[in-house]
Amino acid sequence: MCITVVIQLKGGNEVKTVPHITDAEWEVMKVLWNESPRTANDVIDAMQERTEWKPKTIRTLLNRLAQKQAISFTQENRVYAYFPLVSEGECVKSETQSFLKRIYGGAFKPMLVNFLKEEQLSEEDIKELRDMLDGKSK
Repeated sequence: MCITVVIQLKGGNEVKTVPHITDAEWEVMKVLWNESPRTANDVIDAMQERTEWKPKTIRTLLNRLAQKQAISFTQENRVYAYFPLVSEGECVKSETQSFLKRIYGGAFKPMLVNFLKEEQLSEEDIKELRDMLDGKSK
């Protein structure tokens, strides 16, 4: 499944397709967003620090991400070096839009109202939100 995200560029619009990334794939992407390119063994080492996944599982996730065109690789001899094709920001935006559409019919206000009712916000959080909203109205 792919989600289309429109990214505004100075000269006009460019439509970029951002693939749907599962929770497990998201963990692999975090490793690649943090530092790239990385060999499969580098990714496996980094993932084994944060998960108990087997190397075969991590290689499967790398292959899935490559099939989805979320990542690509270069090959030198038998060593593959992986790098992301989509930025973390693009994926966050895509996931946010997908969540809003699925849960709130694409409307931001009901989500924000629900969040504000359910969450305990500190004075600092409230000030930060006010500053953001004030910045939007200018």
